[in-house]
Amino acid sequence: MALQLFEVNLKARDDSALGRFWAEALGWSVSSGEPGATSVKPVGPVWPDPAAVRVDIIAVPNPEAVEYRAHIELATTSAAHRAELVARLKELGATPAEGGQNDLLRTVLADPEGNVFCVLEPRENYRDTGPIAAVVVDCADPRAMARFWGEAMGWILHEVTDDHALLRSTKGVGPYLEFLRTPHLVDMRHRAHLDLAPYPFGRDGQSAEVARLEAIGATLAGADRGDFPWKVLTDPEGNEFCVLGPA
Repeated sequence: MALQLFEVNLKARDDSALGRFWAEALGWSVSSGEPGATSVKPVGPVWPDPAAVRVDIIAVPNPEAVEYRAHIELATTSAAHRAELVARLKELGATPAEGGQNDLLRTVLADPEGNVFCVLEPRENYRDTGPIAAVVVDCADPRAMARFWGEAMGWILHEVTDDHALLRSTKGVGPYLEFLRTPHLVDMRHRAHLDLAPYPFGRDGQSAEVARLEAIGATLAGADRGDFPWKVLTDPEGNEFCVLGPA
């Protein structure tokens, strides 16, 4: 049994419209299997390939009330590609993010529903990630978060300092998971979180993985949230994530 990154989960009022935006932004396919949920998937790799991480968009009445600490960063291959991508994203409906700290390293944008994301300058280690270079989680202690998430997912630690930590699948493909020390953490609120899945899927596997995660520092989140095929947990810094089960 293994626990793998399945998708980045975003919240929106109109999941279908936002799904179309992200499909165009990433060059991926878009589908909707049920009302209020839209999936954007890479063309080619199929999960559980680590390169097949998808974006799942869930409709909620008030997305502005969501308080997560993760966001997506997009890869570019050259300065010209970065400029072209930023221009194209703006044509699709992205806008400069309010309070975003644009610099030589990244351009900070918000999608049409206000979800913040970044377009990075070209970096050698992101050349083979696909369009999503990394999922970045704001945190207080990157070293401690890297220990928990490295054990939770079995990913390899590539870099670690007091300010950031960088993990990636043992297969060396797909996006990185980065933990970024953020002094103004209480002011950082995004609308993305991680959905993990046991492979192969199964109720027993889900239960075993939830128990294992609790043993290494995760906590079941709050009160019972209904009869859903996923379990909501928090990591040691209180960031919510889900462990999926069979539908």
